[in-house]
Amino acid sequence: MNSLNIILHTCGGLGLFLLGMLVMTDGLRALGGNLMRSALMRFTHSPLSGAVTGAISTAILQSSSATTLAAIGFVSASLLSFPQALGIIFGANIGTTITGWLVATLGLKLQLESLMLPLILLGVLLRLFGKHRLSALGFTLAGFGLIFVGIGVMQQGMSGLETVITPDSFPDDSFSGRIKLVLLGIAITLVTQSSSAGVATALTALFAGAINFEQAAALVIGMDVGTTVTAVIATIGASTPSRRTGLSHVIYNLFTAAGALIILTPYILFWEKFLPGQLTDNAEIALVAFHTTFNTIGVIVILPFSQQFAQLIEKIVPERVISFTQNLDKKFLRDAPVALTAVQSAIKNEYRALLDIVNTLLTQPEQLSHSEIELLQDALDDTHHYIDQIHLDNDSDPAWKQLTACIHALDHMQRIHERCEEEQNRAITAQQTKELESIYQKIKSGLVIIIVHIEQDDWSTAAEQSDIIYSFINEQAEPLRDRIMSHIAHGKIDVPLATDQLEGIRWLRRVSRHINRICQHLNNIQAQ
Repeated sequence: MNSLNIILHTCGGLGLFLLGMLVMTDGLRALGGNLMRSALMRFTHSPLSGAVTGAISTAILQSSSATTLAAIGFVSASLLSFPQALGIIFGANIGTTITGWLVATLGLKLQLESLMLPLILLGVLLRLFGKHRLSALGFTLAGFGLIFVGIGVMQQGMSGLETVITPDSFPDDSFSGRIKLVLLGIAITLVTQSSSAGVATALTALFAGAINFEQAAALVIGMDVGTTVTAVIATIGASTPSRRTGLSHVIYNLFTAAGALIILTPYILFWEKFLPGQLTDNAEIALVAFHTTFNTIGVIVILPFSQQFAQLIEKIVPERVISFTQNLDKKFLRDAPVALTAVQSAIKNEYRALLDIVNTLLTQPEQLSHSEIELLQDALDDTHHYIDQIHLDNDSDPAWKQLTACIHALDHMQRIHERCEEEQNRAITAQQTKELESIYQKIKSGLVIIIVHIEQDDWSTAAEQSDIIYSFINEQAEPLRDRIMSHIAHGKIDVPLATDQLEGIRWLRRVSRHINRICQHLNNIQAQ
């Protein structure tokens, strides 16, 4: 086999392996994703139980990302504390090693790729003709089969590597050489976006004799670290729990990598003393055992210090200070009227910021700050959580109308926020479409007037102005829709463009209605 065929077979096999992992993971998530998420929340009572459930969940779902994302979601929803979620993250590292065991014991030793071809066909047929869980099972089977076909193709490619690449082609077994191989392992994971694929490649190269055990072990250490880079990139600009999780993943994996480098030489000596010759004859088993060992030791060492580790991460990534909700003190909840006063202040500040976002979206959408949108969403969520804790005994309480008005206003604010976050293109269409010029100008100019009166705490005039805007847009919307339909019939515009324009009308109409309702509710509070 010439060099080109070696490269093509190796790359093709790696591609099939990655495809198999993706397909199988999707199938497993559909089959048991919800069950695993429920189990994570149900059985995680401490960092230790979190580590156990995290390891089992990752081993079953074959996706540490799915497990980690579930942990982030639980922390964000206050269903788990950050130290408890750390246990899940630590355990996920152990769960990922199961892929290496599958490759070493079944893929390389038994060479099942031919037997897997009928399994792939069965999986595809189930996917095409099955429904619900049967269809998900088909995806799982097809992905499982593809993994072993990919391993087989990689083996075919790497079988000729011993004449092209030898252990001498890589850095020697010294401290600096191991560091270089760790860095290479990180690079491989960045390219493949999968530590499992990297480990499978290292195992296949080891089996083919292209690298020796020491080199393969250093590569695997680097691949474990490499998985954290993707996590860090994914948490840029994300919520505080997400950023804390990403950072904890990095620090923990660097810690285990350092430990792995320390125990690598003793591990080799152990095999040579108690199992002489096996490190060469069963190098693949020794490698996955090393991978599992250093991850398990890492969890055992860090678990007793989970609380301190969590405190360190919380200091490095402090909670964002949200000025809108800084007055929502839990002590106020003992006195409902005082708590409601704090809520009203927060809602007014949040509404003012929300109107600024709408105004920016209508006038200069390119300057819209996504971090401001996310920050405001955090504030709205915090206010919602706070108001949920205010309870009144009966609807005759003087504060009852204030409470219900705040709840209504907050609900409409969430709806406007969704329009701004998820439907920005519709606002931009409204700005750029000549047909929508009249209602676009009306809401744009009216918004400025509303903001001015809100700053003056004149909610009565703000409510009147919001009435004028909404009534005008409501009256103009239907004639505009009819005109656009007529343009389609005459061939003046095509259907996609007309659809965009209709969506623009709908966006302006909905936003003006929510603005009107918020102003009315907040004016009612002011009048009491």
